[in-house]
Amino acid sequence: MSRYNGEQVLVVPREAFEAVGAFNGVRLNPQEYLNAFLKPGVAHFMDRELAEQSPQFKQIIAYAIFCHKGRVLAYSRTAKGNETRLHDKWSLGIGGHINPIGGVAENISTYLAGVEREIREEITFSGDAQQQLYAVINDDTNEVGSVHLGIVHRFDLDSEEVRSNEKALANLGFRDLEELAGPLYEKLETWSAICVDALQQK
Repeated sequence: MSRYNGEQVLVVPREAFEAVGAFNGVRLNPQEYLNAFLKPGVAHFMDRELAEQSPQFKQIIAYAIFCHKGRVLAYSRTAKGNETRLHDKWSLGIGGHINPIGGVAENISTYLAGVEREIREEITFSGDAQQQLYAVINDDTNEVGSVHLGIVHRFDLDSEEVRSNEKALANLGFRDLEELAGPLYEKLETWSAICVDALQQK
């Protein structure tokens, strides 16, 4: 039996990623990548068990970061999470794989509905949020990164009232960028470290 119970996830061929511009690290033109991926016939859903073993495809990961008055939401991952490769790491990212919710893979509304569902599964926040497409993250230097591509959504909140809906997210709270770039930096998962670097640059 598949350890993912037949889960279907949104993927794009690596060739589509390379056509827009392959890289390691971060790019701040996410709309250009999404536009290319969501053209008819490019993005599609695939069995996650197969996708995890297929670096010729990139699984699209919605990676939302939340900011409030210059501070950034962060949490530590516990052993209760499904992704054992990320246990005991600190993260800024809320979200995950995009699963079918109806419609077709190349429909932007299907993608955004998947993003919203992933966020709502993990956290609850109060007040208003201003969202922007922020970045694209890629890291082909490790096992996890070789089969994933992160689309970073930045949410600027007008309230710091945020709570976790999952036991795998521990120590959830807003932290100063100086702390994330300092004492916690070595404990950050790779994508979160890349996000901290980008936030410092901007």
